Amino acid sequence: MAELRNCPRCNAIFNFNGLRDVCLQCHQEEEDLFQQVYQFLRRRENRAATVERIVEVTGAEEKQLYKWVRKRRLQPAQFPGLGYPCDQCGTLITQAKLCRTCSDSIKNDLKHEESNRQFQEASKSHQQKTYLSTRNTK
Repeated sequence: MAELRNCPRCNAIFNFNGLRDVCLQCHQEEEDLFQQVYQFLRRRENRAATVERIVEVTGAEEKQLYKWVRKRRLQPAQFPGLGYPCDQCGTLITQAKLCRTCSDSIKNDLKHEESNRQFQEASKSHQQKTYLSTRNTK
């Protein structure tokens, strides 16, 4: 079911149905800009263009380019200069939400936390056994 929302670009009211996150007019402007960016990138000499170069030539915003790459409208396999920032550190990536470094860091932190928890549980269990054994010998 559609709900009324304000367009984040122009503040116009539109029916949000989950397919578009902007009003119809802004969506059309985005599509026109996408075509301009895509035509720029299709030229052989521009296929490896960086995000900064694309912004400079086409006038598209970095945020919009990142959105198109995340949604796979622009494929980094075809255009190797493209990517979007890691959610944690900002390094350009081409898949997932985190770069390998941040992902590995989180995994290591979780392993460290799990080993600490196991140590604390073992220590607590050992203290209880020691307390019970000293209590039973008295």
